Amino acid sequence: MRFLLLFSVGVIATCGLIYELIAGAVASYLLGDSVTQFSMVIGVYLFAMGIGAYLSKYIHQNLISTFIWVEIAVGLLGGMSSILFFVLFNYIHSFRIALFGTIGLTGILVGLEIPLMMNILRKDIEFKDLISKVFSFDYAGALLASIAFPLFFVPHFGIIKTSLFFGMMNIMVALVLIFMQKNKKLIGLKLVGLSSILVLVIMFVFSERIMSYAEEANYGENVLFSQSTPYQRITITGSKQGKKLYLNGNLQFNSADEYRYHEALIHPSFCLFPQAKEVLILGGGDGCAAREVLKYKAVNQITLVDLDPAMTKLFTKNSFLKEINQNSFLNSKVKIYNTDAFIWLKNNAKKFDIIIIDLPDPSNYSLGKLYSNVFYAEVKKHMHESSVCVVQSTSPYVAPNSYWCIVNTIRSIGMQVLPYHNYVPSFGDWGYILFSKQGSLEADYTQLPNTKFFDGTTFVTMMQFSKDIAYRVTDINQLNNQALVNYFEHEWSKVQ
Repeated sequence: MRFLLLFSVGVIATCGLIYELIAGAVASYLLGDSVTQFSMVIGVYLFAMGIGAYLSKYIHQNLISTFIWVEIAVGLLGGMSSILFFVLFNYIHSFRIALFGTIGLTGILVGLEIPLMMNILRKDIEFKDLISKVFSFDYAGALLASIAFPLFFVPHFGIIKTSLFFGMMNIMVALVLIFMQKNKKLIGLKLVGLSSILVLVIMFVFSERIMSYAEEANYGENVLFSQSTPYQRITITGSKQGKKLYLNGNLQFNSADEYRYHEALIHPSFCLFPQAKEVLILGGGDGCAAREVLKYKAVNQITLVDLDPAMTKLFTKNSFLKEINQNSFLNSKVKIYNTDAFIWLKNNAKKFDIIIIDLPDPSNYSLGKLYSNVFYAEVKKHMHESSVCVVQSTSPYVAPNSYWCIVNTIRSIGMQVLPYHNYVPSFGDWGYILFSKQGSLEADYTQLPNTKFFDGTTFVTMMQFSKDIAYRVTDINQLNNQALVNYFEHEWSKVQ
């Protein structure tokens, strides 16, 4: 009995931390800026736990039944929290109020658990032993949660199934206590507990359908594919207008017009270096950049570095996605490495003729480092004197400070830069930056393979910036200030 109760401390500690991690992850998915969201979630959650711990001093009677009610309540609320977050995001205007209200209530219930358990156990265990044993199991449970959540549960269960699973664990603790008591007065609690766990089991079984419903409500299109990986939520939607790729809810491409983005990204570099043989692509996990590079017969090898193996696997094997990238990942010239671009650059000394940086926008600090002066200095080490590099650089219309911050950051490491931009219907005005170590970036932009959109005349207009998006002085994006992320969040928040 005593050991079982102490073991349950570890279980509820694991569940409590999991709910906190889930809230932080979902807030990051839906609201962006992972550092801000996780900081706010942790702060609100811990404060609410403090309130719960304080309120526990007013509970003197019926400790076991009260604890059981708390376990059932936190199991239901915590277990269904991710579903609530995803669904409410689509239907209520003040989502943050609902988000932090749910987090706060969950935190209060979790804050009640340990004090109540200690009051139950203090009759059988001496106080000094009680403190050490309870907190030992508590901290062990927290360690288990922090390791298991990113390494096992998110990649194998996904966010929704993970929260439902741990909700069931909370209710199982309540049911074990109920059956241990052999008290006829607890029959009503037994029915409530069994009904609650049945509800969570049903939701667990239909979790993918629930998630698809939430995503379809959010995107307004049929969800053709969705998967949670250790790095992101990948969603493919489809309509008569085309198929769209979303990462963590952010649109990455629309098959109807992605060619305008990718042709503008790839072909100016090859006009500068038409005989390029070795090409490095950082990002580009959809294979569309590689598709455009493969149009140049002189290319011997394409090295593609993308963090998420699920992403490159999807665009290697899925039939309608392979059609979009024209089976580029099955070409023998393409070598794929699934690792962090920054780490890969540090661990490899090879130099390339053309480097294409096709990474997600700097919406958080983990991505912002890939737009820093330190990162571009690493890129520079992999360039010959005649090499050319291009980086996608967000919208100069929506986020001019962000765009010119990237330009100024690249220029700060001694590179020659050529900013240009292009209209992509799904995104609006979109920016790119060509850069090299030395020499002019002028070239003959008419010698092109088969393209739908890009040509030399078009590129002349791409290099022109109107007064409202013209050059501006900005801070340099450094690892210790992440100025770009601050610019990006401020500017994009006005249109989201």
